[in-house]
Amino acid sequence: MSDALDSLVYSLVPQARQDERLKRQLIAHCEEILGSHIGQTAEKDIGHLADLIKRHLLQTTPSGSSTLRFTNLLSRLLDQPVLSRKHASLQFLYTLASTPATTPAASFLPALAPPPPSRPSSKATTPIEPQPPHRAQRGKSKADLLREYRLRLGQPHIPEHLILRDTLYLLQGISGKYVQFSVTKDADQNKELVFTEDPRYFVPPPTRALIHRLAEVGHLYQRVDAFVREREGKVGVGMIEQSLCHHLQTQLTEYYRLIAVLESQMSSAAHVDEVGRENGAAEDRTREEETGLTLKRLDVWIEDWRLRMRMMSVCVEGARDAHGGALVNLIHGYAENGDPFIRKFTNQLLEEVSKPFFATLHKWLFSGELYDPFSEFFVAVDPELAHLQYMQPSLQGVGQLASDGGFGGGEVEDTSEEHAGGLQLWEQKYRFQKDMLPAFVGETFGRKIFSTGKSLNFIRYSCHDSDWVATRERLSNTGGTLKYSDIVGLERSIDTAYQIASQRLFDVFFDKYKLLDHLLALKHYLLLGYGDFADQLMETLGPSLSKPANALYRHNLTATLESALRSSNAQNDPPDVLRRLDARMLEYSHGEIGWDVFTLEYKVDAPIDTVLDPTAMMKYLKLFNHLWKVKRVASTLNAGWMRIAGGAKTFLRVPELDYDWHQIRLVMAEMIHFIRQLEAYCHLEVMECSWQDLHHFIQKKEGDLDALIENHRAYLDRMVKKVLLLSPKAGREENLLNQVRDVFTMILNFREATDDLYNYCLTESARRDAEKDTARGVYTRIETAEDRRYTAESLPGILSRVREYGAAFSERVQVIVQALASHPDLDCRFLGIRLSFTDFYKTRKEQQLRA
Repeated sequence: MSDALDSLVYSLVPQARQDERLKRQLIAHCEEILGSHIGQTAEKDIGHLADLIKRHLLQTTPSGSSTLRFTNLLSRLLDQPVLSRKHASLQFLYTLASTPATTPAASFLPALAPPPPSRPSSKATTPIEPQPPHRAQRGKSKADLLREYRLRLGQPHIPEHLILRDTLYLLQGISGKYVQFSVTKDADQNKELVFTEDPRYFVPPPTRALIHRLAEVGHLYQRVDAFVREREGKVGVGMIEQSLCHHLQTQLTEYYRLIAVLESQMSSAAHVDEVGRENGAAEDRTREEETGLTLKRLDVWIEDWRLRMRMMSVCVEGARDAHGGALVNLIHGYAENGDPFIRKFTNQLLEEVSKPFFATLHKWLFSGELYDPFSEFFVAVDPELAHLQYMQPSLQGVGQLASDGGFGGGEVEDTSEEHAGGLQLWEQKYRFQKDMLPAFVGETFGRKIFSTGKSLNFIRYSCHDSDWVATRERLSNTGGTLKYSDIVGLERSIDTAYQIASQRLFDVFFDKYKLLDHLLALKHYLLLGYGDFADQLMETLGPSLSKPANALYRHNLTATLESALRSSNAQNDPPDVLRRLDARMLEYSHGEIGWDVFTLEYKVDAPIDTVLDPTAMMKYLKLFNHLWKVKRVASTLNAGWMRIAGGAKTFLRVPELDYDWHQIRLVMAEMIHFIRQLEAYCHLEVMECSWQDLHHFIQKKEGDLDALIENHRAYLDRMVKKVLLLSPKAGREENLLNQVRDVFTMILNFREATDDLYNYCLTESARRDAEKDTARGVYTRIETAEDRRYTAESLPGILSRVREYGAAFSERVQVIVQALASHPDLDCRFLGIRLSFTDFYKTRKEQQLRA
């Protein structure tokens, strides 16, 4: 029995060959197990015991391969009739597997030992690989024979402890005695590995290849360590790069610890080898081969760090050309890898490296403050506009008169410069840098982050919101700490902060600064939405605007404007709105009259000028000028029609002109139809529909300030395009508009010609009455200068002008209707249908062609 136990102990625990004390302990333990009553008191249930063993094997080997192998062996065991105590044998092996493993006292790296054998019993007994029980009795291997052959030739293999020492140096980036790094580098900044020629030893090719594999780790270590040291002594290194260097230094510290343990293990193995050579015992060499540090075991142990060093080297190379968010984005690109090790390492690296990014993001997202001293964030500030955040909103210039008291054109530039601050502060102070945006954030959420921070900064410094503290408190309660491992929480915090900031900004604009009142004021005054105000202003300003532009004075226009406001429903508007309305003259040239250069002006200040920017105000001005011309023509036609209808009895005094007046009334009715359809199109189909879309967006209060600006611009652009009948064709945008303005000129000329004809009729009627009175001997009339102007000789010229302007008007409107029929805009085409809803102009054209 003792010989069998000795053989069992030697085969399972080779260290017991040299350690007598360990041998006695193991034999005593086996005798205690054999002398116990294991399995005698319990029922011999092999099925239950087999389930226990399978459960134990599943705990040690989750893959299930050992369990399948045990099931196969158990079925074969049960079929063998030789063994009688099968249950006891299984119980013995299960007890051995359940016994804690004995750890050798002299081992520094238990994990360096070879993997355990596949048998269940040996798995639990010791982590050291067992050798075949009769290995010493076998013949010499081919490697031993080759070693002896080279020894006889005088070129023995280099001792492994020497090459192992050099390899540990290489792992630290240091050249050894037999293996060295070359001093020069190749084109890719890589060093070559040079083996020193020593006549005493020979390094076989397999060993060289293995050393090359291990030296790769040392070479990568040199790159990473050089990068960390370079950044430590460099000024202006970004916080994300500093965080990367800190994480790399932490990894290198763990690497140093591993090297120290390996050196200790190698020293212990070298000591055992030295003792073995002194004693000349083959068993000592066998023990050293089984438990000591070798190149192959070093390669296995260093495999994990080889992958780590490769990842760190890739990050280091990328960090040389990228910084900030671009560096985080670069590292994040490796997180989408199928290798679990690379994915785990990248996630750990990103968790550390992204901490400065998330710290900056937290300040920007919840406070509107950009703390980015090294320009690493995807939001950048314009240094030229950075000081504008502390500028107070000013009302200078609102309702004030020009310093020169006249109407020079330089006032437009001054106003635009004054109002440029609000728009610049919102659109140009901060820039969105897409190349610095990390991929795990995404462009959609990046835009929301950008808008949220801008909104908070704008609320705080431009709007001077007194409830800023309450808004910040709401933002602080939206979420916890932002970090890479909680992307879902990050997206939830971004959405909540975006909604709170956008809602507060809308409230500030529409409740505190009454933006809706200003938009309505622009619609009512500059777009002539108040009909009674427009009529009153037209009536009171008409005589003044007929004078030359250089004969007008600002105070007269201002007084007329105030009179029109007081005599219309506009007097009920808020005082802040009325004091912003002003009348002025555009830059004029010689020969122009007041109608050509008069305009209304609505003055805005910060922060309202963020939405009503100078470009928008110029569009409002352009629309006012066009609508003012339409209003002037309509007013002129109304006055002319009333004059003609009221003077019908006077015209009967000149019966030979009845047909001409009938034709005039037809042409004037055609003109009135044209101008009224144009007015209805501008006000009802364009401006009111566009206003409904804008007002619907304002009522929903969705989106941010950018969305509000965009919707207001779309509202203005739609009106400008449709009211001015602009064409999308390049170089021909205003062709139709110019034709409409020519029609306006023809209508005014036609009205002037009809006035001349009207005055001629009055003069001729008075002359004929005077002739009748003279025939009766009563002299009731004295000839005046007007009588001499309107004589029978002037009548043909007047009639010619009337017919010429009437025919020119019909021809030009016919061209306009034809152009509108092919206009790409549907509303413009519908205007053409309304202007000629009975195909009036089409029929006239056909008649002209037939004639």
